[in-house]
Amino acid sequence: MIRVFVVDDSTFVRKAIVKVLHRDPELRVVGEAAGGAEALRTIADVNPDVVTLDLAMPGLDGLQALRGLLAWRADLPVLMLSAHTHEGAAATLEALAIGAVDFVDKSAFSLLDLDSLGRQLVERIKLWGPGVSASREPQRRKPTPAPPKVPTTLAECDLCVIGTSTGGPPALQYIFERLPAGFPMPVALVQHMPIGFTKPFADRLNTVCRLAVREARDGDALLPGRVLVAPAGQHLVITPERRVSLDTQPSTSTHTPSVDVLMRSAAQSWPGRVLGILLTGMGDDGAKGMAAIRAAGGVTLGESEASCVVYGMPRAARRIGAIEHERSLTEIAAWLATLGAEVAARG
Repeated sequence: MIRVFVVDDSTFVRKAIVKVLHRDPELRVVGEAAGGAEALRTIADVNPDVVTLDLAMPGLDGLQALRGLLAWRADLPVLMLSAHTHEGAAATLEALAIGAVDFVDKSAFSLLDLDSLGRQLVERIKLWGPGVSASREPQRRKPTPAPPKVPTTLAECDLCVIGTSTGGPPALQYIFERLPAGFPMPVALVQHMPIGFTKPFADRLNTVCRLAVREARDGDALLPGRVLVAPAGQHLVITPERRVSLDTQPSTSTHTPSVDVLMRSAAQSWPGRVLGILLTGMGDDGAKGMAAIRAAGGVTLGESEASCVVYGMPRAARRIGAIEHERSLTEIAAWLATLGAEVAARG
């Protein structure tokens, strides 16, 4: 049984969420609060396993409440309910950096369809029950020693493509903060996010790392030291002309953008010259793409279970033999930083 505490200033929304959660026999709502201050006063009495927390609340807002909740219990899984406005998206990304485990864009659901919002919450809450919330904050993990030597094949790659989902924003920030400005490869990445969140995400990364990060535009060139983030709602496709194109097809993909679409196009356009990296995330998006990169002679690197927030996507790729190297997030960052430093030293 997963014990849930619900925080939302809207009585209507809060009651609707509680109603949906009560329907699931694996969940039990043990407390409610109409604001951040009330949540901090009462949560210790029920000591829940998971908290759902509205971001935009009067008085003590979601970010302030999140800091207080994590100060009370650092390992508490907190799911944010956000909105895709510019301010809401930026605050959501700040919440993930602080330590929230995930978010749901509640503005994507009408007041007549709150059941769908509840179902999304149920799916995510079940990821964070007792015993599964450890090591969810890569930026706070103790660093591990750098690997003694970067694989020779890594230095032969001309393009880096990265795929991730749940837990991805702080993992990507951890990696990019450690890369030198002269990193020798262009980077294209897919981070599963709702529409309205990928541009603020790219803007945030651009402010915290030495690489140039932006949301991709159709026709953008792939240049060393540049990171292009796939826009939500469009696939990012690599072309042989060292550019990217944006497309809504295939429409049958589980995710748009799709990690598989990105990686397959990279393998086809630059066979044998692609480094594919698959980080934390639910599901199996990226497994077939990593297999395509490896089959074409590229290098594939998967995040290990030890550091994944959710060991889903890398596990799926490993099961089909698509991962050549499996390393922790700190080791992946160290490999890439070492590669960048070696290239810079060679001039």
